[in-house]
Amino acid sequence: MTRWPEVVIFDCDGVLVDSETIALSRTRKALGRVGLKLGELEVRERFLGLSAQSMQEIAERALGSPLPEGFQSDLARETLADFERELKGVEGIGEAIAKLGARVCVASSSSLERIRASLRIVGYSDLFGPNVFSADDVASGKPEPDIFLHAARRLGADPTNCLVVEDSAAGVTAARRANMTVFGFTGGAHAKGRDYSAGLVAAGAGLVFDDMRELPDLIEATAARGPHGQER
Repeated sequence: MTRWPEVVIFDCDGVLVDSETIALSRTRKALGRVGLKLGELEVRERFLGLSAQSMQEIAERALGSPLPEGFQSDLARETLADFERELKGVEGIGEAIAKLGARVCVASSSSLERIRASLRIVGYSDLFGPNVFSADDVASGKPEPDIFLHAARRLGADPTNCLVVEDSAAGVTAARRANMTVFGFTGGAHAKGRDYSAGLVAAGAGLVFDDMRELPDLIEATAARGPHGQER
C-alpha cells in the first residue's frame, strides 16, 4: 500500500502566505470605486478562496452590469504592489515540509503570476520548484474540484492518496469533491475565531489547526488510523 499521503497539496493565499486580509481589502476598495459597496465581512464571505473569474461573475451579478474594462488587471497590479510592501510568509512552512515524507505542490485559485510573486516575496519559491498549479490551468475554480484533480494528475497521484491544506470553505469543498482528505488551516490573520474553524469543519475538513509546525505530527496521527477513519 502506498504510504499516505503521497502528495501534500497546499493552497497558497492564507496557507503559505498571510495574504488574505491584504487581498480582500484591496478587492473591497476596487469594487467600491465601481459602485459595489461591501463591508469587510461581506467581502470575505463572498470572495474568500475564489478565483478572479469567479469573483468577477459574483460582482457583476450584484452590480447588474459588467465590471469596467481593465478592472482585473488593475486589481492584480494593485494587489501585487501591496504584497511587495506588506506580505509575510506563514511561519513554519519550511520546517514542516522538511519533515514530510511526501511530495508537495501548490494548487491555488490565484493566477500563476500572483502565486509565483507571493512565493518569491516571502522566500518560499525553492520549496515547491515547478509544482505550482493555478486557476489558469483549469476550466472551473474552487469550490469545483478541478484544480486539485489537475495537481494530482500532473504528479501522477491517486486523489485518495493526496492531502490538501486549505483555509477557505470553498477550498475545503473543492478538496472533498476531489475525494481528497483535507485539513483546515486557521493560522492566517483572516481566519481567527471559533466560528471560522467551525465553517471549515462544516465544509468537510477532517481537522483544523493553526500552527504549520504541527502538520507533520497531524499527518502521522491521521495516517496511523487511516485518512478515512480505518485502521491501517
